[in-house]
Amino acid sequence: MRIIHVDNHQQRKYGHTRVSWAIKLYTGLVRAGHNVLAFSDRDVAAFEAPLRIRELASRKKVNRRLLQAVEAFEPDLLVFGHCDLIDNKTFAEIRRMRPQTVIAACNNDPLFVPRNAANIARRCEVADAMFVSTGVAELARFEGKRATLWHMPNPVDPAVETWDCSAHSNQSVDLLFCSKAQAYTERGKLIDYLRGRLPQDFRFATPGMFDQPTVWGRDYDRMLGDSKMGLNLNRQEGLQWYSSARIAQMAGNGLLVFTHAAARFDEFMPAESLVYFDSEESLLRRLLEFHEDDARRRHWASRARAFFHLEINNRLYAQYIVESAMNLPYSHDYVWIRN
Repeated sequence: MRIIHVDNHQQRKYGHTRVSWAIKLYTGLVRAGHNVLAFSDRDVAAFEAPLRIRELASRKKVNRRLLQAVEAFEPDLLVFGHCDLIDNKTFAEIRRMRPQTVIAACNNDPLFVPRNAANIARRCEVADAMFVSTGVAELARFEGKRATLWHMPNPVDPAVETWDCSAHSNQSVDLLFCSKAQAYTERGKLIDYLRGRLPQDFRFATPGMFDQPTVWGRDYDRMLGDSKMGLNLNRQEGLQWYSSARIAQMAGNGLLVFTHAAARFDEFMPAESLVYFDSEESLLRRLLEFHEDDARRRHWASRARAFFHLEINNRLYAQYIVESAMNLPYSHDYVWIRN
């Protein structure tokens, strides 16, 4: 199948950023056997702009280039993500040009951010299918538009999540939480609570917080590989199956992941894989339990890592998006649609 994938492919990062759900989707589509053309709207804007300054780019020119790519490539499916430079009217024109081309939208941002919820609603007007990293139970507000609504998980890529921290006990970090976002969240209070109560010999790394520099690229990758456990704290909790992409980054690298029970990941994750908590006290208690029992930590982390790599990898994730959008029979028993 010919597919155009429109998103930020980060070509101008020159390798500095290594983790990207959009790039995982692109590589997953290729692994699933499709002929995929990447169209990176931000990079096209910079390439087309005077002096290569993206802010000077003509929005109309970027949209025209996408139409040019569609005309030349003749895609069966167009999948787009966070491509703010591409207008809805361009997707409408693609449908006029090629009514046989199915258009699918993907959104990996949280619903509690008003701008993001508005973007989903706007794209539902023009897409045939909308995939959101929140469970379908939360998507009723977007019904009644053109798009059918689907959940998409955060996948691992076997070429990206290559560490196996469950196989070792000599890491220098006991617990990792990386964050820089401050809006729409009070999770800093939970981090403060833990910092004040964990034992002094408990090595808790929090880059991006408390005036510590954030880590990116290879530094982030190396920190993941040198950590035993990870906190999957979202800016807000309680939405079905919602998580930032860090859940796959940590679980896929064999860290033992602690995540809030309100997200209900136990609906498709196996027992003894993720560790759930529902309060500050329960999180502290469970952290200490696994800190004191390293064999148990390694066992649970290895089960989560194996499950993500087997059932929530980017090839299956990409093929699920293709099959759902194109109304094709499912080729796999996807764990997130069993219930």
